[in-house]
Amino acid sequence: MTSGTKSLSGKVALVTGSTSGIGLGIARCLGEQGADLMLNGFGEAEVIGALRAELARDLAVRVEYDGADLSQPAQVAELVRRTGATLGGPDILVNNAGIQYTAEIKDFPAERWDAVIAVNLSAAFHAMQAAIPGMTGKGWGRIINIASAHGLVGSAQKSAYVAAKHGLVGLTKVAAIELANTGVTVNAVCPGWVLTPLVQAQLDARAAREGSDIEAVKRALLAEKQPMTQFTTPEGVGGLVVFMCSDAARTMTGAPLSMDGGWVAT
Repeated sequence: MTSGTKSLSGKVALVTGSTSGIGLGIARCLGEQGADLMLNGFGEAEVIGALRAELARDLAVRVEYDGADLSQPAQVAELVRRTGATLGGPDILVNNAGIQYTAEIKDFPAERWDAVIAVNLSAAFHAMQAAIPGMTGKGWGRIINIASAHGLVGSAQKSAYVAAKHGLVGLTKVAAIELANTGVTVNAVCPGWVLTPLVQAQLDARAAREGSDIEAVKRALLAEKQPMTQFTTPEGVGGLVVFMCSDAARTMTGAPLSMDGGWVAT
């Protein structure tokens, strides 16, 4: 790759849950390498419109948005179809969208279980099912599922989330085996604590509530799970996703890659 060449020019990336947080960081990193972007997620129309304009201007790529409800299989399939109709592809599919609910199993509402499984696991299946034929037809594709450290280990009061993320890692492995000789790779990223605006707001609230220094609150939160008391950044996850899309990673498939400050090493 010569200096100044963007490694993903001509590719189209669909990133779910990409209007903020980890998904936005991933989308930005892919766009920086020349990929056209289909955004998806929640937010006010005016804010999302401004975000689209900003990314298109700063990254010099095409940027579209689709507000598909990922809990609805038909809308997930339509999201993939619309990506192809407006941008082409998708050549790169990043299943990032997720929701959370915490409670002990005995108290966990059935409707909350169903919602977490639908968005965190089933949506990835439906998106992959819709995107794979186009990728195999071209002989090139990258599917990256954003799992979690909770795709490899458990935590109390997170039964639906942990089950969904474990399922996502399993789905990744099966798809990698099925697509091994098609030019399509399938991998999972398993982050630990990622410093998103939502997490920052929670930290600020905890610091205010406890009358503590924000840095002390950060260290205390991280130390509960991670030997390394540093947050992963959305851009860090995005950088790993970009690598997974590179030619150097063409034989990397079926791998759940931890980015968790040593969480699952303990």
